[in-house]
Amino acid sequence: MLRGDAVAHDQTRQSERRCSTGVEGLDDILGGGLQCEHTFLLEGHPGTGKTTIALDFLLAGAREGERGLYITLSETEAELRASAAAHGWTLPEEITVFELVPPESLLDADQQQSLLYSSDLELGETTRMIFDAIDRVKPDRIVLDSLSEIRLLAESSLRYRRQVLALKHDFAKRGVTVLMLDDMTSTTKDKTVHSVVHGVIGLEELAPDYGGERRRLRIHKMRGQTYRGGYHDFSIKTGGVAVFPRLVAAEHKTSFERGTLTTGITELDALTGGGIQQGSSALILGPSGAGKSVFVLQFVAAAAARGERVAMFVFDEELELLLNRSDDLGFDLRRYAEEGTALIEQVDAAESSPGEFAHRVARAVIETGAKTVVIDSLNGYMAAMPEERALLLHVHELLQYLNRQGATTFLTLAQRGMVDDMRSPIDLTYLADTAILLRFFEAMGHVRRAVSIMKKRTGAHEDTIREFKIGGGGLTLGEPLEHFQGVLRGTPQYHGQDGPLLRQDEPE
Repeated sequence: MLRGDAVAHDQTRQSERRCSTGVEGLDDILGGGLQCEHTFLLEGHPGTGKTTIALDFLLAGAREGERGLYITLSETEAELRASAAAHGWTLPEEITVFELVPPESLLDADQQQSLLYSSDLELGETTRMIFDAIDRVKPDRIVLDSLSEIRLLAESSLRYRRQVLALKHDFAKRGVTVLMLDDMTSTTKDKTVHSVVHGVIGLEELAPDYGGERRRLRIHKMRGQTYRGGYHDFSIKTGGVAVFPRLVAAEHKTSFERGTLTTGITELDALTGGGIQQGSSALILGPSGAGKSVFVLQFVAAAAARGERVAMFVFDEELELLLNRSDDLGFDLRRYAEEGTALIEQVDAAESSPGEFAHRVARAVIETGAKTVVIDSLNGYMAAMPEERALLLHVHELLQYLNRQGATTFLTLAQRGMVDDMRSPIDLTYLADTAILLRFFEAMGHVRRAVSIMKKRTGAHEDTIREFKIGGGGLTLGEPLEHFQGVLRGTPQYHGQDGPLLRQDEPE
């Protein structure tokens, strides 16, 4: 290899080297982390999580034996260490905090480090003190918090740009990886730094009408490396920031044999054309109380009885009530959960973002090997994502992902009303491979239930309507209601001679 080629090869390897941000999900979005020895901007309003990510960034470097320097123009060292302690972190000796404090502290001859107060000194003096701190510590990673103070000192956009460029060039000569923070408190939306730095990560905090704050991030720019675009939900919890990369189903295709999953009920299997195909999705919709969850439990019990792993995500019903109801119906869901065959998780729609929920589902499939996934119900999921268009995209991508993992997905959706004109809060039938419709109807002085298959992409199915009952043995399906008209409207008319209806006093 020629000398010039060797230099170019070394530069290429250097540009490909990644420095972990310390946040697993963020590293995944960035394709492994930030490119080392470059300067990046992390921006967001106060409270969006900039300091937590910055501390995680320095701690990740410390774990690799790298020295870190946190230059703070807005918070005290005590506040930073308190923030770290709130997450269970203790800043190691590899991380130095350079604090800028009021000038009266300079009168204390016992001070161990150089101190200044940015609002009382000229910009040049501020920059010189920063460089002095870098010379003393000789760090591999730097956090500069925050650019808002430098912007105020610069007073003009031109001077501010020149100062940021000076900082960037000095950082580049030293070969350090830098994370600049900007709290965006300036009255003017100055994008000067965007064009100067190597990459920009934007953090946002959203306040829904009800429930906790929702946070999301987006990569605005990242030179020389691919990344996953769009918005990604994240949360701040004890232990740091958890980022949930946007689910892209096309990245997770697997190979599997598509079998047919039966329920053990002859009439239901006949109605569905032999069962539900593996790696497909089934939507069970109907009015409240029609038996959607019972149908789901029937499919879950059949899968668990075959020895398959099951994952259930329950939005609407308290878990203990669900388990008690399962016991009464004879499904024995509690035993499957205790044995580890069934993973059952309660989801709080007010506290869980759609990205976090998709991450929980994907993790359950990967970690447990679940081949049957239940989401009960989509109405609860809609509460977590009120924007209809975004909901459809989220559900579409999640179903595509689960299908490609060979998982069979069952979803429930409660329709408005009880009889006659049923309306869904949102039309999701086109997303599902199979649509199972439940209805109430009145006949012979009793309120009864009926089930029909309205759609099945993966094969033939019965076009009949069957009555069903819910009892101690689970589901019981009757013969097709061939001599009834108007069952789906809730007010049928009988035109036959024999009684095809299930007897109300028949033992279950």
